[in-house]
Amino acid sequence: MKIALAALAATALATPATAGVYVNVEANSSLTGSDYTSTTTDVHVGYEGGNETASFYVQGGPAIVAVDGASENDTRISGKVGGSVAATSKVDIYGEVALLTADSDTDDDNAWGTKVGLKYTF
Repeated sequence: MKIALAALAATALATPATAGVYVNVEANSSLTGSDYTSTTTDVHVGYEGGNETASFYVQGGPAIVAVDGASENDTRISGKVGGSVAATSKVDIYGEVALLTADSDTDDDNAWGTKVGLKYTF
């Protein structure tokens, strides 16, 4: 896996066709059944780059966590690293690793998430 990620980064950095800094604000809400539990709003600054066959991005910043029924919001740090590789002219393979730091008032661990997939274009 480390070799594949290093190859992706090296390929994407070798000949940048697109590259740049961006801002991404994203709100993710959670429900259990019909019971609203929380919304986490990420306010990220990121950098993306790549070429015709591979792309990558890295972004991070504060995450405002609003839990249903809580008197105050909790501010944490979140980030994402991801990319994609063209497997064929119609198939891309993509992946992402995300992190949300733990609530400083608890003994909880950091929250990690992953995403891996294929995208087929008709």
